[in-house]
Amino acid sequence: MQDMVKGANVALAALSESTDSVTVSLGWSSPDGDGDADVSVLLLTADGKVRSNADFYFYNNPAAEDGSVQLLGQAPSEVGTEDRIQLDLTAVPADVERLVIAASRHRRAAFGRLDDLRLGLADSSGEQLLGFAITDATSESAFVFGEIYRRQQEWKFRAVGQGYDTGLAGLATDFGIDIDDDEGEGEGEESVLPGLPDEESPDAPTAGHGLPAVQGTDPQAVGVPSRSDGPSGTPATKVLIPAQPAAPEPVPAAPSRLRTARKKVTRPKTPRPSLAENDTWRTARLFPATTLKSDREREVRATSVLLSVMAQVPEFGRRLTAAFGAPAGRMENFTEVSLPHGDSPKRPDGVIRVERAGRRWTALVESKTNGNPLKAEQVQDYMDIAARRGYEAVITVSNDVALEGSPLVPVKIDGRRKHKVALCHLSWAEVAFHAKMLIRHEGVANPAHAWLLEELLHYLQHENSGCHGFQNMGPAWVPVRNGIDDETLVEGDDRATQVVESWERLIRQVCFQLGGELGVKVLPVQAHRRGEDARARRTALADRLCADGRLSAEIRIEGVIGTIGITADLRVGKLRTSTEIPAPEQGYPLSWVKRLVRQLAEAPADLHVETLTDGAVAGPRGTLEKLRPEPGDLLPKDSSRITGFRLSLSKSMGSTRGNAESGFIRSVDAAVERFHTHVIAHLDHRAARRA
Repeated sequence: MQDMVKGANVALAALSESTDSVTVSLGWSSPDGDGDADVSVLLLTADGKVRSNADFYFYNNPAAEDGSVQLLGQAPSEVGTEDRIQLDLTAVPADVERLVIAASRHRRAAFGRLDDLRLGLADSSGEQLLGFAITDATSESAFVFGEIYRRQQEWKFRAVGQGYDTGLAGLATDFGIDIDDDEGEGEGEESVLPGLPDEESPDAPTAGHGLPAVQGTDPQAVGVPSRSDGPSGTPATKVLIPAQPAAPEPVPAAPSRLRTARKKVTRPKTPRPSLAENDTWRTARLFPATTLKSDREREVRATSVLLSVMAQVPEFGRRLTAAFGAPAGRMENFTEVSLPHGDSPKRPDGVIRVERAGRRWTALVESKTNGNPLKAEQVQDYMDIAARRGYEAVITVSNDVALEGSPLVPVKIDGRRKHKVALCHLSWAEVAFHAKMLIRHEGVANPAHAWLLEELLHYLQHENSGCHGFQNMGPAWVPVRNGIDDETLVEGDDRATQVVESWERLIRQVCFQLGGELGVKVLPVQAHRRGEDARARRTALADRLCADGRLSAEIRIEGVIGTIGITADLRVGKLRTSTEIPAPEQGYPLSWVKRLVRQLAEAPADLHVETLTDGAVAGPRGTLEKLRPEPGDLLPKDSSRITGFRLSLSKSMGSTRGNAESGFIRSVDAAVERFHTHVIAHLDHRAARRA
């Protein structure tokens, strides 16, 4: 990988032969775990300006219709958070000469408060080609990390590192975006274009792309719902995208101005009542799972169901394959394909083929269901076949969750081959997450496509499908628990590291499940030291497990103040979920505790509430059941200043590997869901943010 310095440039073709499609990743970490940023891409012409507002891709406009730009979203990395962008350089319009890659922070927070600011660029095989670190960030609230530009029909990359103190609005305006600077507006406030009604009627006339026509606005632009922001369908914004010209109106057109505030996502209507006579009647399903009897049947059915829905629902197929370097184009998928390999042919579970502008992208698929692990020899064979036949990727699908620095299957890459093949992984939980995001939060244009996704989701969640997600803590789980019980587990035991890896996979899956339900980013918070690699971090966590018998993690929900802490105490068999909320800066302490108890009116009576103070002595504490009649009991008896409150719930956890109802994995899922539903969702995070 080539390390870039500020101002340096390099030709992409000099780094790899597979740069028609590239993945750009912007990364950062937060020392306190409370930091985030949003990526954006601007397409510029020779004059350094966008052609229109539609050339600005950010959280409210995440993908280009031609597939040239797609924001893939955030994922945890070994040093913090990584936000990825897929760029298909063959699809970039001919009059676009530069693609500016930037990021901004919410409410103009400073990038100087984040660590490890960096950009990475990988080719279509996933090989990292270059990296660029920004080390001089201070008060800037937006940054141009780099740009990809044309020079004599060749794409090059330049490391820029230019900061802006004016946030996303200032950065966008500098490149010709006509924008309303509304980043200072309160959370939850609607932000619409001038003249655009707050609620469009389903019977309203459309103006291209199936979107409602806008009366009294620029006939070249219409509003489209955007990304959600908030724990339960909170704000999204209407952004300008090109549309077919509407008929001329006598009313003068209002100026087209793009808004950056997020607007609430419309919640789905209440389902129609069932026509069934009683609860024993079962709805007919497109993908039945009740008759499946063997693992082989489950694998064949799951693969065929997934690949067929990917081909028929373009939004879904593109969403799953874009991260692997596939172009936006016509997708056709196949199952049980026979391919020659040595003395006997091999039969991968599936083949994905995408065609665009005469270019074909092909991936082999190997899937597993239930707790069946991927087999290294099978995956190695498919990697060799793909390299020999010029295919671009091998995609594995299973209930396991991939971790950085800990591959699910070891494969050998023949460095003598010029053609590189990407090895990619999807967990069934991740597949379900993307289906939920599309049909429950972001929307699918075609009602039939939405129904297909619902059928897929129902199949994946059926108890007989074998696609329930990560469900086995591994062979080291029982020996480690026994070692903790009889106090024979010692630091340095490699089995403890295996349990830590399984714990991380479980937390990733919890994030997928919760994020899919809420429609927002939910990511694990990873504490780390600068320069510490994944193996060293997991070894340290394993030594801590050996010492105190506890597994701990934190997750952050977009739009929610603070984090949710999850602690599994294996010595006493208890799960504890908790969060800390800051005290308001204004008002009276008695008013604070009364307001908090009112917000927790629907919370479980055994919720533990503790007052946090700046003194050396711990603050008052008690269960909600005892505090409801006397909220004042949370006030310190001395003069200690209240800095916040800690809320926590404890429950017993299962001890089996996860297939039984009382299993450890299911108990963790249930504990996090219970804590969010009955505690976090009732807190006023907007008030806390203003404080």
